[in-house]
Amino acid sequence: MPRYDFTTPINNKTMKSKTVPLPLILLVFINSCFAQSKDRLAPEATAAETAASFRDVPILEDVFIDAAPMDRKDGIAVGKLGVDGGKKTLILDLARDIADNGHDNFDSFLVVHGGKLLFESYYLRGRINLPHPQASATKAYTGLALGRAIQLGYLTMADLDRPLVHFLKDLNATKFVEGVEKITLHKALTMTSGIRITEEQQAVFEKTPTALKGQGQVQMLLEHTTPITQVSQQFKYGGDPTLVMQVLEAIVPGTAQDFIKKELLDKMDITDYSWRTSVSGLPEAGWGSRMKSRDMVKWGMLAMNKGKWKGEQLVPEAFVTKATSRIVFPGDDDIYGGGPAVSNQGYGYYWWSADLKQGDRSYFCASAQGGGGQYIILVEELDLMVVVTAHDNDNTTLQLMAERILPAFIK
Repeated sequence: MPRYDFTTPINNKTMKSKTVPLPLILLVFINSCFAQSKDRLAPEATAAETAASFRDVPILEDVFIDAAPMDRKDGIAVGKLGVDGGKKTLILDLARDIADNGHDNFDSFLVVHGGKLLFESYYLRGRINLPHPQASATKAYTGLALGRAIQLGYLTMADLDRPLVHFLKDLNATKFVEGVEKITLHKALTMTSGIRITEEQQAVFEKTPTALKGQGQVQMLLEHTTPITQVSQQFKYGGDPTLVMQVLEAIVPGTAQDFIKKELLDKMDITDYSWRTSVSGLPEAGWGSRMKSRDMVKWGMLAMNKGKWKGEQLVPEAFVTKATSRIVFPGDDDIYGGGPAVSNQGYGYYWWSADLKQGDRSYFCASAQGGGGQYIILVEELDLMVVVTAHDNDNTTLQLMAERILPAFIK
């Protein structure tokens, strides 16, 4: 009978076998899973796989599960599941279920508790050295980049309530629709700018890409949106991060791209990533980045530590508090994911929020989320962070968090 431990990778095909009694499998799996070997290394993408489209990365034959993650000298403290926190059997049972393809095409699943990475696993297309498409999780990174500009004095927290066009000097205000002055950075950060552009209008814009270069992208939006009113300034998940990236480009020295690299990515030792360029010439603000799972942990640590990284305040605490709080309540049509144990979903500065019910209690969580299944989930009350990457995910991760992960860390 194969051993399901950390010195022998779990084979996806073997895990599906029903010929071995399940209790015996679990007993061997749980009792042996902490035998870590120096030869037991996380799966890495080859050079060819790194250069390929993510969809072309082959599925792992051997799942990697580690309840005592290796210290890779990357700025992330590590520990041991069950020793430094958590009920190991519950997390390992969930990992077995994921390995058996029972949960939403996970590519990676990592758990941080008490500031230490206690659990690390890779499945399907997940690789420890392969940046994973982030989709809308990119929005959270864009928001924190604006926070970094505030920390360095290029903006103030009070500036978040000023008209956004105040910061964009290359616009022609005579062509704006009515009400543009109502759009503030705060509104753009909470997806309540009020800008409404139809798909047909967007298609027309894309036929003249040169007109969208630089602040021309914003000019086009403010000329062709329906008037900005109190009614239109309700939550609408869409392109508002574009406005924030434009302001960042306008206020920092050099370019927004260079600023993000120098002032955030370099400081957190995030070097192996990609970030698409939009038609404007600026970084894509709402999607288009790729980050490794451990680097997602770093973004989560920055938020969990109220903007501090290794003792340095990179982002104001007040900004992070707003980002991860429940400022607005989206309508039902805008809710991303959910489940019977997930309620009161809200939105901060590009971070979602929700109450996760476990037993007779609920726990507030904030999460960066990306379509297809990228999550950075923070539960401050339990000093807990979970990072998930996935593809073609059914968006039930928060429900899984409530049902299967919270019980492992509730005392």
